[in-house]
Amino acid sequence: RMGETPPSVAPEQRLRVQAALLGWYSARRRNLPWRTTRDPYCIWVSEIMLQQTRVQSVIGYYERWIRRFPSVQTLAAAETDDVLRAWEGLGYYSRARNLQRAAQQIVAEHGGSLPQTIDQLLELPGIGPYSAGAIASIASEQDEPVVDGNVIRVLTRLFALAGNPRRGPLAGWLWQLARELLPAGNAGDF
Repeated sequence: RMGETPPSVAPEQRLRVQAALLGWYSARRRNLPWRTTRDPYCIWVSEIMLQQTRVQSVIGYYERWIRRFPSVQTLAAAETDDVLRAWEGLGYYSRARNLQRAAQQIVAEHGGSLPQTIDQLLELPGIGPYSAGAIASIASEQDEPVVDGNVIRVLTRLFALAGNPRRGPLAGWLWQLARELLPAGNAGDF
């Protein structure tokens, strides 16, 4: 249904989607270590580790990482070789380097506190729109959407959208739809 006009969400459809997704999550969410905190640093680390990695594989790495680098400050001050050794086995070592570079930037420019706004999060190395939205919605309880491969699949099927979901108007429409579907005050769980 690709046309000139972006799709929109009818109020009753929004409520149905919200109820279905939040109900499923409430009944089936896994007990994961990063879900027991609202600490922005811990949530940020988990979001970066979870990129292109299975959840089950991340748990042990995450727990060891948080013990070794319990704060932005300890990560910023660490030797890069120690950071890379702690990351060993997760692959994509640029993610570990970006975590440390971002931690150093956070200490230098934000007093050691992870920024809360999307724009400030996007200025950090290794944080793109998805990660910024996830961190803001989970750690800061902001109503920010996320769009990844799973969200793309659901939204394109739900709204019968065709085309390249990573380019052109469809990419923007998917973010718009994701924002319209958010339940106010519950984006982190959604």
